[in-house]
Amino acid sequence: MIDIRPVANTIGKLVVTLGAAMALPMFVDLYHGDPNWQSFFQSGLICVILGALITLATRTNDQSLTMQQAFVLTSGLWIVLPAFGALPFVIGAPHVGLTDAFFESMSGMSTTGTTAFPSLDSLPKGTHLWRALLQWLGGLGIIVVAMIFLPVMKVGGMQFFRSEGFDTLGKILPRAFDIAMETTLVYIFMTGACVVTFIILGMDGFDAIFHALTTCSTGGFSNRDASFGAYPGAPQLAASFFTILAALPFLRMVQLVRGDAMPLWRDAQVRAFLRWMFYAIAVIVLYRLAWLQAENPFHVIRETIFNVVTLTSGTGFGSSDVTQWGHFPFAILIIMGLIGGCTGSTACSIKVFRYLVLLQAIRAQIRRMHSPHRVFPLMLEGRPLDRDVVGSVMAFFTTFMLAFGLLIVALALTGLHPRTALTGAWAMIANIGPVWGPEISANGAVDQLPTTAKWLMITGMFLGRLELLSVLVLFHPRFWRQ
Repeated sequence: MIDIRPVANTIGKLVVTLGAAMALPMFVDLYHGDPNWQSFFQSGLICVILGALITLATRTNDQSLTMQQAFVLTSGLWIVLPAFGALPFVIGAPHVGLTDAFFESMSGMSTTGTTAFPSLDSLPKGTHLWRALLQWLGGLGIIVVAMIFLPVMKVGGMQFFRSEGFDTLGKILPRAFDIAMETTLVYIFMTGACVVTFIILGMDGFDAIFHALTTCSTGGFSNRDASFGAYPGAPQLAASFFTILAALPFLRMVQLVRGDAMPLWRDAQVRAFLRWMFYAIAVIVLYRLAWLQAENPFHVIRETIFNVVTLTSGTGFGSSDVTQWGHFPFAILIIMGLIGGCTGSTACSIKVFRYLVLLQAIRAQIRRMHSPHRVFPLMLEGRPLDRDVVGSVMAFFTTFMLAFGLLIVALALTGLHPRTALTGAWAMIANIGPVWGPEISANGAVDQLPTTAKWLMITGMFLGRLELLSVLVLFHPRFWRQ
């Protein structure tokens, strides 16, 4: 059997950290004289005590992790931390049940951004800050997992980045801990710059902090029922800019901060990500101006940029009802959401890197059909693509699409409208956020959905955020054998 003590010990420490983080929303509510501060005090106390007990009970001299323990740890973190993160929503405002509280917490930690709360404008500031912190911490967590754990675990072709993550930066970042620390500093700096920018553009201090946390994590939570529709104009363009930054590989951002900008520009997935978004924006703008005969071209351009960027990156902020743009633009937005951002970023979905590998494999297969006796090596960024990488990417694509289809069917069987089932599965498995359908509340909340549908969506968020295969491997009997 697997020794779970190192796993439980790490999780216990992070639960303590999560409980300590609850002091921030507690002080916010206390400052504003809102009695809701007590819910964060009680929740934080529970987290600190239980986390400390788990840590003490699982102390061991060997803190290293085996491959099996790494898989258990990544899945365990995104179950246990959202469970504890849901406590303030049950004990305090908005006083929801277990399902809605866990849904909101999982949506935050997975940076999905779908809310289960039908009235956001009336919530205490502390509750809003906690929702934003869940997304910010979840975004940071997934960067670390994507750069340190997934390459080692060979999930979805991530082994392609293994040597890069630990060797390319050479003497500067020789250990995983150093990589995590450098990334965290860049993440904090980016968030701070986003806060300042939002304040300069007219947001009040709290709204600027809240939306900076959820922008840089590509999470998409808002403290307004109108989401970013409450901030038309320059704030939307600023959010688009920082969302793009957050969807780029953070390892490249570290190199940029250290004075080397060329790796960022030479990165094939960065160029493809920016190029594909430009194509989508251009096509939708031309369609809306020509076919729909929109009157204000500047408004159309800004609105299209904002929604294409946020949906492609998986942020999912809303500024308008994109279903009113027509079936063709809506289909493009759905496709862009299934592409996602870059590997090693806070963005979600399938990721640009895997599409590049897929396109290379298809191209090579077509060339083999024309010249069956020639050898066509697969290359990406001047580096050869091993069969192991290509096979892992193909397995991920197959698993993702199968899970996507099964989730659509499962949600439809709960009685949801077909559009709700389709967009709900899309938003959950790709961790994008917005769901469209007759059962969805005016602010995009899923509070009216059946309980079964909510738990199916929670499962989709969980699987999608952890790249599916890293979770599904736990259900294989051989995994648990020594």
